[in-house]
Amino acid sequence: MPEGRGLFSELSVHENLRLGAFLRRNGFDESYERVRAHFPWLEDRRDQQAGTLSGGEQQMLAIARALMARPRLMLLDEPSLGLAPLVVREIFRILGELNEKEGLAVLVVEQNAKLALRSSSRAYVLEVGRVALEGPSSELAENESVRKAYLGY
Repeated sequence: MPEGRGLFSELSVHENLRLGAFLRRNGFDESYERVRAHFPWLEDRRDQQAGTLSGGEQQMLAIARALMARPRLMLLDEPSLGLAPLVVREIFRILGELNEKEGLAVLVVEQNAKLALRSSSRAYVLEVGRVALEGPSSELAENESVRKAYLGY
C-alpha cells in the first residue's frame, strides 16, 4: 500500500474492492465478507464514490482493497500520515488482529516511532537510508539512544 492511498477516487467503494480482488479468479464474496468483518461501514458506503470519503475512511478502504487479494505480506508506507489518532489506533488494531489471527505479515514504514514500536514485534531504525539499529521492538523502545532521538524522553 503506497503512501497516498492510491484509490480510484472516481469509482465507488465496491468497485475499488472489486479491483483489489482482480487477480483472484474466484472467492470475491469470501474475501468481501472477511474484509467487511474488519470494516463494517463498507457496506453502508458501498455505492459512494471513494474520493468523497474522509481521509481515514480512504485509508481504511485502501487497506481493505489490499486485503481483498488475500496477501500473506502487506507493505504499508506511512499509514498514519495525516489521520486522526482514533483512526490510526483502529487501523493498527485491525492490522494487529490480522497478524495474530490470520498470520498476515505486516511491514510498516512509519515515522511515528512510539506507534511503530508499540504495534510491532520487531523494528528497524533507519538513518540516512541505512539500518542503524534493529531488534525486538520492546528492546528498542527501552534503548536510551532510541528513546532520546525518536521517542522524545
